[in-house]
Amino acid sequence: MPTFTVFKGNKDGKIVKAQTTKPDLQDDQVLIKITASGLCGTDEHYKSADIVLGHEGAGVVEDLGPNVRFLKKGDRVGWGYQHDSCGHCEWCLTGKEHYCPEREFYGEANLDQGSLASHTVWKESFLFKLPHNMSDEEAAPLMCGGATVFTALHSFGIKSTDRVGIMGVGGLGHLAIQFAARMGCDVVVFSGSDSKKEEAKQLGAKEFVAMKGKKELDIGRKLDALIVTTSANPDWSVMLPILAPTSTIFPLTVSFGDFSIPHLPFIQSGITIQGTVVAARAVHQHMLDFAALHGIKPVIMKFPMTEQGITEAMNTLRDGKMRYRGVLIPQI
Repeated sequence: MPTFTVFKGNKDGKIVKAQTTKPDLQDDQVLIKITASGLCGTDEHYKSADIVLGHEGAGVVEDLGPNVRFLKKGDRVGWGYQHDSCGHCEWCLTGKEHYCPEREFYGEANLDQGSLASHTVWKESFLFKLPHNMSDEEAAPLMCGGATVFTALHSFGIKSTDRVGIMGVGGLGHLAIQFAARMGCDVVVFSGSDSKKEEAKQLGAKEFVAMKGKKELDIGRKLDALIVTTSANPDWSVMLPILAPTSTIFPLTVSFGDFSIPHLPFIQSGITIQGTVVAARAVHQHMLDFAALHGIKPVIMKFPMTEQGITEAMNTLRDGKMRYRGVLIPQI
């Protein structure tokens, strides 16, 4: 029965170190020694809940259940937001298991373990082998942040000839810029000020637009897609005029409020608002392979995986000072 250290939230919003014990490994369960964990904005939502935090994990296989078929001890693996699915519904059978009605997601299942821990027990079928030329620290933020933006770019018909707008140069945005640019898209980045202009262009942006004070935009050729990664939705009266007819908006911001957009310009241009969440497993694996092939790496800040280190990382993220993904490193 494996026992390991975990880091939880609590009702006061403080990080608490604890222990959890799992039954002996069954079926296709895998025991993983965690080597790195990304920090995601979603973790902030659960900081006041009595659950183990973290869902961007990377680590090394330490032990195997009796029905594990493909992994072996010592393999480097990663895992993300989804824990399990039913395996037999229409969505599972068509490679869309992240929309399975019985899916298990972070914050809803296995609340006694997460990636902010010394170890975790995971199903083999929801683990991903890490490319040999990608470090654990680089891989961890891709498990949710990378999967989320790659799905938008990969799964909804965006082409290499498309002009793609990316709103925000942060945890999601800086990855979206890299993926879109390596896919051959004409990338236009929208940010509040010019402070990230040079960095956005180094990441792959062809154009950069500072939005502060702008009531009207002229970018020449209009956008075929707009990926919104900012913490708040933009002023749609400014953005809709630069969207091409039949373009697609991907609102990736996690928000519990309503989505509001001017009705008439939206329907007159045949614009699609496309909801999307994390990635199906096949797409997730494509994302890792694509990132490894093209040298796509998150810009990271490292913190020790301790109560103090996690608190500091969360404060840095909340204060908007993270550049651009926090990674927690276990202290051995």
